[in-house]
Amino acid sequence: MSQIILASASPRRAELLDQVGITYDIQSVDIDESVRPNESAEDLVQRLAIEKSLAVANADKPVLGSDTLGLINDHILVKPTDLDHSIKMLSDMSGNWHEILSAVAISYNGNTHVKLNRNRVLFREITQDEMIRYWKTGEPQDKAGSYAIQGIAAMFIQRIEGSYSGIMGLPLFETMQLLNDLGISNLETSE
Repeated sequence: MSQIILASASPRRAELLDQVGITYDIQSVDIDESVRPNESAEDLVQRLAIEKSLAVANADKPVLGSDTLGLINDHILVKPTDLDHSIKMLSDMSGNWHEILSAVAISYNGNTHVKLNRNRVLFREITQDEMIRYWKTGEPQDKAGSYAIQGIAAMFIQRIEGSYSGIMGLPLFETMQLLNDLGISNLETSE
């Protein structure tokens, strides 16, 4: 029997829960992810995680919602609309640090708790030819910021500060803190 409901169809989030031994049922949710006027990136990512965790109706077990976004120069990194847009984002990140924010929220029995995870990623210098060849792999098209840390783009990453799992889309340290607070463990007790 599953321990939680994962309010996400993300294979990466499912993979991360599998990694730490948490069992789950998947329920995909559809929420409005529009940025509100004057909403900070930190507030946005936490609000979206909370809304995802609350979007599962009549849940009889804890519901986990998560959201991740990237920032460079205070601009949110979105999914690229085309090759030129991808090149613009990758060029901005080339040789520079950018930030990845991940929030995880757990809703259960009328209570919701959220934690924010903040990370920094340094890209090496990337040539325009590399950006074009990378685009042709198909990987960046559906990725915010045009990359996924666990994919081909790992070759661009010179250094990270923070949580690999948070950059990937589900900060496991914070997730386990919230689950442990509810008495949910991934480790069996010895008796």
